[in-house]
Amino acid sequence: MSIKEILEKYKTIAVVGLSSHPWRASFSVSRYMQSAGYRIIPVNPLETEVLGEMAYPTLDDIPEPFDIVDIFRRPEYVPDIVEAAIRRGARVIWMQLGVVNEAAAALGRAAGLEVVMDRCILQDHMQYLPSPSGRGRRDSAG
Repeated sequence: MSIKEILEKYKTIAVVGLSSHPWRASFSVSRYMQSAGYRIIPVNPLETEVLGEMAYPTLDDIPEPFDIVDIFRRPEYVPDIVEAAIRRGARVIWMQLGVVNEAAAALGRAAGLEVVMDRCILQDHMQYLPSPSGRGRRDSAG
């Protein structure tokens, strides 16, 4: 499945490592995705609410289904997150820019999940789909 297809098909994103601090990449990326119509579920044991949504300590604590697990954590934490995503029936593992864990990616793929690694979901959304502000769909000139 292509990145464009993932972004068109799946609309609920559990964001692991989502911070309430506006200067953090997890916050700005999630705020953008929320404004683009995605349901954001914050996952961070240090938060109670982010972007108007209740935060959960772990993926296992989320009481509803989710499609994409967007990971803003260091690579060494990714295997446990992928295992939880598999248990919870997620469809996609998305490791943000700078997050690379080949073993965890292989684990996710072996379980039938789509895996995107070392890419920014916001940048990909802007490239493949119209943004809420009318920007987006950057042409090749850039």
